[in-house]
Amino acid sequence: MTVLSSLRIIYVGLFLVLLAVLGIWSQRAFLDFSVPHGTTFMDGKWVRAVETRYDEDFPLKRLGINLWAAVDYVLFEEGRPGVVIGRDDWLFSDEEFEPLLGAEKNIGDNLCLIGGVQRFLSGYGIRLILAIVPSKFRLYREHLKERKPVRLRAGLYRRFHLAANANGIAAPDLLASLAREKNNAALFLRTDTHWTPFGAQIAAESIAHTVRRYGLLNTGQQRFVTDTVGAERYRGDLLRFLPLDPLFAEWLPPPDELHKRSTRAADEVSGGEALFADVLLPVALVGTSYSANPNWNFAGALRQALGADLASHAEDGQGALLPMLRFLQSNEFKNAPPELVIWEFPERYLPAPVDSSQFDAQWLERLGAAATAGEHRAICAINAVSPYGEM
Repeated sequence: MTVLSSLRIIYVGLFLVLLAVLGIWSQRAFLDFSVPHGTTFMDGKWVRAVETRYDEDFPLKRLGINLWAAVDYVLFEEGRPGVVIGRDDWLFSDEEFEPLLGAEKNIGDNLCLIGGVQRFLSGYGIRLILAIVPSKFRLYREHLKERKPVRLRAGLYRRFHLAANANGIAAPDLLASLAREKNNAALFLRTDTHWTPFGAQIAAESIAHTVRRYGLLNTGQQRFVTDTVGAERYRGDLLRFLPLDPLFAEWLPPPDELHKRSTRAADEVSGGEALFADVLLPVALVGTSYSANPNWNFAGALRQALGADLASHAEDGQGALLPMLRFLQSNEFKNAPPELVIWEFPERYLPAPVDSSQFDAQWLERLGAAATAGEHRAICAINAVSPYGEM
């Protein structure tokens, strides 16, 4: 019998003993328990009353959660579903590693929608930049352990990037830009899924370079200044999948040090002209929590890099496609369409299904059909790029 097998037997034994002890101890919560007069066992209110009392008064609930999480973490280096444990206290989202049912179909459908969005915006004379955010593991492979991404995800970034460029969508290579700066400062937070303010700045500068290269905006009309607000200890979102706090909090990876930034408009533009003397060049930022969360200051970094103000339509916890679809149907878009749209889109969302039930089905169908029109190949029909392998 291997050492691992012995550990698993011990693990199961501990679980059974812990379950029995906690079960017996929890019965104390019902010593003075009573329900309203006339309530029967067949009444759903009785069941709900028991469940509520058990949840509120289970004396060792927190101990059980903490202890079991500690056993998983210490003996097997595992957390709750949602996190992948790496080396040197690095944590990764399991969205970057897991297979996904129907992933290939979802990729095709989502690419088709992206192409439709491009054609839709083009019909209004609006330019689109697709800012594909690479997965954290691509830049920090040295912190991975035995767990590796599935084959489809291994080459997903390059596949996405090439598909966009092949169809005339401006998509700066953020992976290359970030990789060049890796040794200068942290690009992603160690305990979080998101980039650091420095990583967001590098991405913003890469996007601005693409804007200038293709003349998408008359940049440089406005000047912005970024101030360092200060450093603070930051508990990343991936720590919630390691419920060791408070009893075993000292075993958790230490919090990140977040160097927060804030961007503001300067008092004067170059040449001494008053701010806003010229017409501002309209920019819309659409995306996910990489853009919406002020901790990363991505919108501010874009303002400074572009030399232009922008309106943010990014949303937290909604994926990448839904915020864009909502933006296209918003009053803001109808009443004051921007000149340039920057669409921040993490690669890990490309294989994910999208619940578009809140939108009109005919409008979505027309949007998808728009991707097949025009002089470019349909982005949803691209099969030339291999979906597998390191790219």
